[in-house]
Amino acid sequence: MLMQDKFAFVSGVANHRSIAWGIARSLDAHGARLALSYLSDREKDSIDKLAGKLSQTPLIVPCEGTNDDSIAAAFDKVRTEFGRLDSAVHSIAFARREDLEDGHFLGIEQDHYQLALSVSAYSLNALSRGAVPLMDQGGSIVAMTYLGSMRAIPRYNVMGVAKAALESGVRYLARELGDRNIRVNGLSAGPVKTLAARGIGQFNIMLETHAERAALKRNVTVEEVGNSALFLCSDLSSGITGEIVYVDAGYRFMGM
Repeated sequence: MLMQDKFAFVSGVANHRSIAWGIARSLDAHGARLALSYLSDREKDSIDKLAGKLSQTPLIVPCEGTNDDSIAAAFDKVRTEFGRLDSAVHSIAFARREDLEDGHFLGIEQDHYQLALSVSAYSLNALSRGAVPLMDQGGSIVAMTYLGSMRAIPRYNVMGVAKAALESGVRYLARELGDRNIRVNGLSAGPVKTLAARGIGQFNIMLETHAERAALKRNVTVEEVGNSALFLCSDLSSGITGEIVYVDAGYRFMGM
């Protein structure tokens, strides 16, 4: 029970296939009391249906990752209900579908570029500003990322640029928050078939290539990603901050 008597905020739960839901389940299984945030009524309906599968009834709050007022209101509710936070998971990303197609990076429009950066990278700063005041006893912030931040992955395009910005933000936040005993890390998962992943052109090819070339010769599961996030949220990782932890079945380090 690594999270017994601890409180965690998890953003980005869209449905039962989402990575954020896998993280929520792992945290819940180890005793955490959860706050789950949603963006739209459709997501809230999904979370309401999933909530019964958790051992403790979660606090469900609306939270738009690029709206400061929405974030402040969400964390005010967390403060009222929990009094404090021990961990927060950032699992928010967005780019327009047409910008996640082969041969479309050069021509991406400025407002589309800014949208992807704002939702996928700036939102980590915004969410952290809400979470940090509740971590007066220290804590852990975990941001979901992907290898497309470091390598040019076909069709990942502007999302790769956004993830690169996110990972840089992880390091700067880790430096700034270290003296408060708040750790900030990124969790880089291999491709997982989620609702968000469907927006990436020819995503099935990405899955097949990953399984073929990874050291473990397979893709990773949502449960594996969730358990890795549990590690980063728990005291087991108390000496780790500013890092990007890869959960990708050994794909990243392979050469030929």
